[in-house]
Amino acid sequence: MSTVKMNKKIKSLKNLREKDPYLEREKKRYDNPLPSREWIIELLEQKGVPTKIEVLARELSIADDEYEFFERRLKAMARDGQVLINRRGALCAADKLDLVKCRVEAHRDGFGFAVPLEKTGESDFVLYERQMRGVMHGDIVTVRPAGIDRRGRREGIVLDVVERAQTQVVGRFYIDRGISILEAADKRLTQSIVLEPESVSSFKPESGQVIVAEIESYPELHRPAVAKIVEVLGEYADSGMEIEIAVRKHHLPHQFSEACQRAAAKIPNHVRKSDLKGRVDLRQLPLVTIDGETARDFDDAVYAEKIGRNYRLVVAIADVSHYVRPGDALDNDAVERSTSVYFPRRVIPMLPENLSNGICSLNPDVERLCMVCDMTITYAGNVKDYKFYPAVMRSHARLTYNQVWKWLSDGTDNPIMPQINTLYKLFQILQKKRYERGAVEFDSVETQMIFDDNGKIEKIVPVHRNDAHKLIEECMLAANVCAADFLLKNKHTALFRNHLGPTSEKLATLREQLGLLGLSLGGGDKPTPKDYAALAQQFKGRPDEELLQVMMLRSMQQAVYEPHSDGHFGLAYEAYAHFTSPIRRYPDLTVHRAIKAVLQGEKYTPSKNWQALGVHTSFCERRADDASRDVEDWLKTYYMHDKVGEIFKGKISGMTSFGIFVTLNDIHIDGLVHISDLGEDYFNFRPEIMAIEGERSGIRFSMGDKLTVKVARADLDTSKIDLVLVDTDTVAAAKKSRRKSSKLTMKAKGNRSSVTDKVKANSRKLSAKEIDEEMVAAKQKSSRRKSDSRKNSDKPKSEKSSKTKGVKVKVKAAGNASSKRKGHSKTKS
Repeated sequence: MSTVKMNKKIKSLKNLREKDPYLEREKKRYDNPLPSREWIIELLEQKGVPTKIEVLARELSIADDEYEFFERRLKAMARDGQVLINRRGALCAADKLDLVKCRVEAHRDGFGFAVPLEKTGESDFVLYERQMRGVMHGDIVTVRPAGIDRRGRREGIVLDVVERAQTQVVGRFYIDRGISILEAADKRLTQSIVLEPESVSSFKPESGQVIVAEIESYPELHRPAVAKIVEVLGEYADSGMEIEIAVRKHHLPHQFSEACQRAAAKIPNHVRKSDLKGRVDLRQLPLVTIDGETARDFDDAVYAEKIGRNYRLVVAIADVSHYVRPGDALDNDAVERSTSVYFPRRVIPMLPENLSNGICSLNPDVERLCMVCDMTITYAGNVKDYKFYPAVMRSHARLTYNQVWKWLSDGTDNPIMPQINTLYKLFQILQKKRYERGAVEFDSVETQMIFDDNGKIEKIVPVHRNDAHKLIEECMLAANVCAADFLLKNKHTALFRNHLGPTSEKLATLREQLGLLGLSLGGGDKPTPKDYAALAQQFKGRPDEELLQVMMLRSMQQAVYEPHSDGHFGLAYEAYAHFTSPIRRYPDLTVHRAIKAVLQGEKYTPSKNWQALGVHTSFCERRADDASRDVEDWLKTYYMHDKVGEIFKGKISGMTSFGIFVTLNDIHIDGLVHISDLGEDYFNFRPEIMAIEGERSGIRFSMGDKLTVKVARADLDTSKIDLVLVDTDTVAAAKKSRRKSSKLTMKAKGNRSSVTDKVKANSRKLSAKEIDEEMVAAKQKSSRRKSDSRKNSDKPKSEKSSKTKGVKVKVKAAGNASSKRKGHSKTKS
């Protein structure tokens, strides 16, 4: 190559970095800017082939002292799925490889799914056992599409693990053939985790104890993960252990950082005079809190009065934003948690206790700072006017739901009752408006666990929602709707609570299921909340009401936090935001900050961008729900552990292809009767009629059926309760199949009828063996009749009975002698 050409090439390479279209933007961010991500991706796409990092660095004139930072940028791009660093260390543009960034959702049976992080309308990728060997549940991976499997699902090939979800794993310690292993509490972590011998000898755990281990190396194709023990929690059945496991299994932040604790310690335990600046004084207004008996943090207080034909409703909410400022140590821990997590007997709060139960809690007879939504509501239930303002208040009473409902029911006379009566009249107006609006309302039974002094469940009792619960709910809904409207009118971004109706696919599935059950949903392709409310009225009081409610809920999309308003389908609101619980929900705290910013003529911008914050807080909400459900399921299983062999009454509350779920009366615990334990028959799940039916007996199990069951097993490892039927007398009498008796068909109609009649006449369900015996007997009887008939046909006409005289007999060909009669099928063996 000539010297001129060489110089031109060098000059062109030097100019390559300066040609970055985003260079000016990068200069504003950094003193010595590196090539932008967009420019790097564009160059890789232009090349069209994988490129070594050092080659790209040379082409972009990366100096020696910049190389480490350049490498970090490329690795960050790989974590974000923008590029792939292949096994040879070469860079590939993700778009060129059709790569999709996904989160792994593992199944306890060994397979899993790769769920795309960016929704494109396409389905998830199925990952078979081989693809799952090097990944763990929750990992962020890059996946390459690999065609369609025989069930029509998209297959994927995991190319790279971008980010590991599991750093610490909680589980039980065992020794298997001399090797120390950890059996993860999360059954989605299916691979065994080998423990380092040094950590085992250091902590000396006993077999079966619960431990926490930190992963040192992750699994590969033929090598398991290796971890070291960092904590021994104790015995599996110790009191409170179920919560310790759930906290670590779901990676819930449960210890406040040192910086957060120091910041919390500096917060005063009383309202100072300097805090009152710019606030409305509501200390004389008789605001009251109404909560459950066990509540310790009170974030809302209410007051109502009649003004002419209209009502004034004041909803005062704890002003957490005054104490927790954006970007401080308290805020960092709060955004990480995003929500308080409620377990039986324990709460993991979003904020330190001196805030959540102290200065931010609207405790009675003490001054507290608050944010107020002051509304004027018409006699028809419409919000005529509202205003938001910061205030100082003093709660005049700490009331409970049951206390208020007792006062309203009994007509108790006390100084607070006039205001309670006004609140109740306003509630009735708002509830009527709710029905007119068409909000979807479900009546579900909630339960409360009562514990003894040893921390074990003494009993489980149902919690009945009375009108006092609903009264507070309607007040909070009104304030939340005003908050959403205020932010939209003032064009300030915030986290709205969006709940969308059914997708076209889910709607089609729901309509198909409803049609088979004799029900219908109106509204065409776009049903409204009113259509759903009308459907709920159709099945009110049916034995399968709970199942139908679940079907309706599943047809709708999950509620999420997003920086734009799409409305709330279930509540039938055009716009909705959470304003009323900033002590325990981070989205509410951001709504307070946004409202304050508007009042002050400013703009609030969170540390994370709004979209990322919405995704994070929605994820944390689901994580908290999953952890709470895990603990409740384990406690219920433990409660049933010493009741194995006991008999309970219950009703069928759900069914699948593998059995029926029975909710036990009084204690409201669900257990499974496996399909193989339903009786001496082959039972099949018939989803088109939501029933399980016996092939021969015709016995049918349907939603809402009452059964008597015995507890067979309570498995603490899986939190599953197995039940068996005690007797099927009532079932056999009441649940005969409506189908014709073709399942017991014999070759001869008379034979089939005789067997069927015996089954029907029997006061109990016949076993398979007994049915076979009846069939054999009928067949022998039929054979004797045929034999007698043949003997008669061999006799001369003169010797035949006189009854046959004059009767014409149609003789068949010998080859067709064993042909089946028309309309009768061969008997099932």
